[in-house]
Amino acid sequence: MAIPLFNSVASWLLKKRIHQIELFTRYPVETQFEVLQNLVSYARTTSLGKRYDFGSIYDYKQFSERVPVVTYEDIAGVIERTRLGEKNLFWPTPIKWYAKSSGTTNAKSKFIPVSTESLEDCHYKAGKDMLSLYFNNNPDAQLFKGKSLRLGGSQQLYHNNESYYGDLSAIIIDNMPLWAELNSTPSHKVSLMPEWESKMAAIIAESVKDNVTSIAGVPSWMMVLLNALLDAEKKNTVHEIWPNLEVYFHGGVSFVPYRKQYENFFPGDQLNYYEIYNASEGFFAIQDLNQSDELLLMLDYGIFYEFIPLGEGVEAIVPLAAVEKNKDYEMVITTNAGLWRYRIGDVIRFTSLDPYRIKISGRTKHYINAFGEELVIDNAEKALARAAELTCANVVDFTAAPIFMESKTKGGHEWLIEFDPLPNDLDRFTQILDETLKALNSDYEAKRYKDTTMSAPKIHAASKGLFYQWLKSKGKLGGQHKVPRLSNQRELLEELLKMNA
Repeated sequence: MAIPLFNSVASWLLKKRIHQIELFTRYPVETQFEVLQNLVSYARTTSLGKRYDFGSIYDYKQFSERVPVVTYEDIAGVIERTRLGEKNLFWPTPIKWYAKSSGTTNAKSKFIPVSTESLEDCHYKAGKDMLSLYFNNNPDAQLFKGKSLRLGGSQQLYHNNESYYGDLSAIIIDNMPLWAELNSTPSHKVSLMPEWESKMAAIIAESVKDNVTSIAGVPSWMMVLLNALLDAEKKNTVHEIWPNLEVYFHGGVSFVPYRKQYENFFPGDQLNYYEIYNASEGFFAIQDLNQSDELLLMLDYGIFYEFIPLGEGVEAIVPLAAVEKNKDYEMVITTNAGLWRYRIGDVIRFTSLDPYRIKISGRTKHYINAFGEELVIDNAEKALARAAELTCANVVDFTAAPIFMESKTKGGHEWLIEFDPLPNDLDRFTQILDETLKALNSDYEAKRYKDTTMSAPKIHAASKGLFYQWLKSKGKLGGQHKVPRLSNQRELLEELLKMNA
């Protein structure tokens, strides 16, 4: 009787939340203005609030004129002071947790503040909203009759004076509310194991007999776990082990390069795929429709959004009310963890303005623009997927970097791609990749016109497990760690090519 009662109560709560989501989609600008007002009012007595006189800010214009747009490097010093015990610098309540992020191209660690407010009103609220939106579209869902397998990071939580730091997923798991803990697998202890390969074996041992009805995690690492699960159980598909598994909530990296491999894990149409967009700095968007590649921007999580048109300066920044459809923007956030007008480095594109839906199109620092081609992740992943489809291949992982011009040679792009299986014709794969990039990106097409500036791509097939071994050598197995996909420098590519020799 406990399960039906739990289902009934949970269903009522989830339906109630849908009405609130519908409200902010009807009044998005008003919702965002209210968020901004609340943030400014709440932080008016902080050092930062006093510096910019938050008490007299009554509209967006005043806010944008007084408070500067910043990067992590601009605020690293004040974050470090807070970690060492100073209080009320940029957020009024004490901040105990910091999400450690080393980035992907910068070895220097970042410590992103995670306040109690951001845990409760952003991250955990988003976890419930994932279920609300899923149940709203799938009223016969049976998720609560089983457990959700969560695949979090592998970093330990480290104590530093009055604060703790570690992988965001570890922080979330360590503070998880009781209702979520009871419905999850593996256990808290296994979820926080620091060593990835031991942890993977422990997850399988603990969860294989559970009735898993949903899974959540980064596609690349979930793929490693599912392959290990199938090997351990000597099965061909995941549904042979977890027959009631009905949805995969995924985020962290684009799902495009992995979709075909997941179709092998889950043949047929029994599994639903729901994408989420979260980061150490906050939880931003959730897929709100079945079989969609668009994400609903969540406007009432204590995050105020601004947007810089890609390629333009900070002076071009606009609030939500002024964005345009099908245009790339760098996202700037003000959050209930004390990040004020913070450049997160992500690039998004609005696919709908009523409601506000987005796609993630790349990173400001993860693109190739050595020759004015402005190749972003979105272009690369779509072109790779097309080339793989037409040459019967699967792309497991990849990275690319420029071939810089020399006195008598043109520039170009050099790719290192792990396939499983390999293309039936690598030359044809290269040709399709090139032609698709031309079709997707007019700047790339112009630079490739008659090989004027750039030559055709140069592609190497990586040995099996190369990217996994590189991450392992850097102590970056599990969690949100990933190999940088696109870079304007060659150091990473050169290192991987040496390993691949």
